[in-house]
Formats: sequence, C-alpha cells, structure tokens
Amino acid sequence: MASARCGNLSLRAHHRLRIPMDIFIQQLINGLTLGSVYALVALGYTMVYGIIGLINFAHGDVVMIGAMAATMIATALVGGDPTVSAFAVLGVGLLVSVPLCMAVGWTAERVAYRPLRRAPRLAALITAIGVSIILQNLAMMVWGRNYLNFPQVLEPRVFELAGARMSSLQMAIVLIAALIMGALLAVVHKTRLGTAMRATAQNREVAGLMGVNINTVISAAFLIGSALAAIAGMMVTTYYGVAQYTMGFMLGLKAFTAAVLGGIGNLVGAMAGGLLLGIIESLGAGYIGDITGGFLGSHYQDVFAFVVLVLVLIFRPSGLLGERVGDRA
Repeated sequence: MASARCGNLSLRAHHRLRIPMDIFIQQLINGLTLGSVYALVALGYTMVYGIIGLINFAHGDVVMIGAMAATMIATALVGGDPTVSAFAVLGVGLLVSVPLCMAVGWTAERVAYRPLRRAPRLAALITAIGVSIILQNLAMMVWGRNYLNFPQVLEPRVFELAGARMSSLQMAIVLIAALIMGALLAVVHKTRLGTAMRATAQNREVAGLMGVNINTVISAAFLIGSALAAIAGMMVTTYYGVAQYTMGFMLGLKAFTAAVLGGIGNLVGAMAGGLLLGIIESLGAGYIGDITGGFLGSHYQDVFAFVVLVLVLIFRPSGLLGERVGDRA
C-alpha cells in the first residue's frame, strides 16, 4: 500500500517536472520558426549595409508587399478552383511575389538611393523612411486597409517532439530558411558575384578601379535581399494566415534588431541574430506571465526585441559576432 502511494507521488512529481519542459521545448520550436523568418529579412538589411552603409528601413515593407501579393494570388487560385494543389498555390504565389519584390527593391535603389550615394548618411536614412511610407500607402491603395486572409492550402500535420508539437509548416519554414541561408553563403563566398560584393564592401573605389561594376553589385544586393524578403513574406502570411499593409513596419524593426544583434554587415551574424531573437521573443512570451505574476501577458512579446536592441547597443555595439563594414575611402 505504501509502495503504491509512493509510486503515485513519484508519478505526479514526474508530470510536474515534465510539463514545464514540454512548454520550454514548444517555445524553442516556435522561436526557431519565427527566428528563421527574422534571419531571412535581416540578411537583406545586412547585405545592403555591408556594401553601401545604408539602413534600408523600407525593407520590411518589401516583405509586406511579398506577403500581400502572395495572399492575393493564393486567394484567386483557391477561389477559382478549390481543388488546386498546395504546391501550385505556393509556387505561383512565389513566381509573382519574388519578381514583384525584386522590382520594388531595384526601383527604390535606382530612384531613391543611388542619387544619394555620396550624400550624408542622414539624407539616405530619411529617404529610406520616406520610401517605407510610400510603399505602405501604395499597398493600402491597392489592397485596402483590411486584413487579407491566406487560404488554408496545406493540410495541418503535427508531429510530437519530446512532448512538444511541431507542425509540418513549421518544419518547412525552418528547413527552407536553412537551405536558402546556406545557398546565400555559397553565392557570397564561392562565386564571382560574391567576390565582387565582398570587394565592394571592403573598398568601393578600389573595387571599381579593379574592374568591378559597382552599380551592378549594389543592384544585385538589393535584388537578392528583395527576393529573400518575398520568401519571408510568403512564410509569414502562410504561417499566421493573414497579411495587412502595416505588417512590414514591426517585422522590419525586429529584423533590423536581429541584424544589429548578430553584427550588422555580417551575414552569419544576421542569421544567428535572427534565430536568437526569435527564441528570446518566444521564450519571453511563454514565461512573461509567470515571471511577472500575471501582470504582463504574452502580447507584450514585442518588448523583448527592443530590450535586446538597447542592451546590445549599450554593451556590445558591434554585435555578438562583430560588425563587418569595409573601410571607406
């Protein structure tokens, strides 16, 4: 009788110990998913800053345009033929949103940023904010103020992982983001374009004297970053199921925080910063209620990104992996 009672007590204790670990692992999974998106967007910030020293605050709105365009295409395809496959919906959505975002990024660089390349950095920064406002208002005129719902085209499959749950969509987001980040590193370090980018980031004038087409390299950085933004926008709207014309503002600020956290101008740092910020935000959202005794809820999760930004700027302004910016002649 006593042994049975002890067995029940130990079983209850086991459950009390296991449940918090389940929550912890669940928040890690959510954080990796969110961080993968942050990392893709942060790469756009860090590529442009590493080459020309510009903080492109309109980059988050390029993500928004990709999400809105993908949602519009998906809604049209599913509404016209409910039996259309998920791969067709997502594939056509990417075929539309990626070129559209690349065109937006290229146009912004050519029209708004290139004339200010030798101007004080404050002028380019203010221009980037202006471009962001313009893109938001254009999106509002095209798609309206209301939220657009992304149709559920993927069958929700859930897998158990150490007591936590990970959906097939979360697995796809993390895997695709990892493959894209690996491919980008290969392009930067193994191709002629990547060599030209690194040379331009090191010293723009000398690279030009050595035969590098500076305008082409800078445009390529904007095009690649915008393509990554379109993919990130597709991931966000597929994951959350909605898109709206103001969504790029907060997402862009968080991705910029991730780039600063890892080391602005450092590709690996942007990836690491995005993943780390996503994990910090998810863990904070999961535990902030317990830490504050219920005073603060999970809807305060946005606070963590900016707390991290302030702490990094105070204690390690160069980021965790160090800032990589070429010498300016």
